[in-house]
Amino acid sequence: MLIVNTKSDLDSKVTAWPSLLPPGALVVVNNTRVFRARLLGARRNTAGRVELLLLSGVGSAAQSTRRQTWRALGRANKPIQSGMIIEFPSLVAKVVERLDAGELLVELESDDPIDDVIDRIGHVPIPPYLGRLDEPSDVERYQTIFAARRGSVAAPTAGLHLSQSLLDELTLRDVSLGYATLHVGIGTFRPVTSEDLDSHSMHAEQFEISAELATAVAQARSRNAPVIAVGTTVARALESSFDPNRPGYILAQSGWTNLLIQPGHSFRVVNGLFTNFHMPRSTLLALVGAFAGLERTLSAYRVAVERGYRFLSYGDAMWIPERS
Repeated sequence: MLIVNTKSDLDSKVTAWPSLLPPGALVVVNNTRVFRARLLGARRNTAGRVELLLLSGVGSAAQSTRRQTWRALGRANKPIQSGMIIEFPSLVAKVVERLDAGELLVELESDDPIDDVIDRIGHVPIPPYLGRLDEPSDVERYQTIFAARRGSVAAPTAGLHLSQSLLDELTLRDVSLGYATLHVGIGTFRPVTSEDLDSHSMHAEQFEISAELATAVAQARSRNAPVIAVGTTVARALESSFDPNRPGYILAQSGWTNLLIQPGHSFRVVNGLFTNFHMPRSTLLALVGAFAGLERTLSAYRVAVERGYRFLSYGDAMWIPERS
């Protein structure tokens, strides 16, 4: 773990992180759970291979047991067209419409509960740069230990660093733990292609802030304690829920956020950020640059590269201490 400091960046270990937090701090994690969103099937009649990556359910149909509509990405040897029927074990998908950014609108039907079928036949969408197929162990290994709310196509990777013993250490040091939910979508990994971030079309992700978390933030404010975000997803959920009438507080709510946090953003809730190292031209790096300051962030990244820190999902962590 790299501790980002204004004077010199310090090497440390994640196991030391609890000792760096003040008593009374509130640490917020993302309790989303990755589901087996990658489906491997075949085109009806031709048997040509087709792969779907389910992104998010759409409308009230997404609540139906045996018929659901989803946004998805598709891959096949030949272009996927509207009206195409794709067959999977115990499941049939019809392509309803081609959407922007290469996405599809697909309708799923099954004689069995669709969520159960997906959990049975689907594959864990592990990062492609791992260069391997998913394995049975990935069902749990590619999850945080507090994963509970099914809906992500990728793990909130900062949370992968936190073990039960580390959470126990936080408790012993009088640090509170809160849970936000933000279901990570594929847009997280789409690079920024525009030269001006203001021109970037930010993806929307589904999130929920519970009344319990809103109360926990209020209690942290009452004791003048910092609110610490574990990962950019938590930072995005908290900043999307700020109370405009009470600086530093949040509102209990659920919905979709397309908030793009970039340098110049005024943080209203988050006081400290624990995160992974992110790739260039990503909205995740833009968020870190907004929190720590762009020059400070780039300097820390240069140090990380020089010292051999690992990037991406199973990489190393960085701790950006409390903002004033």
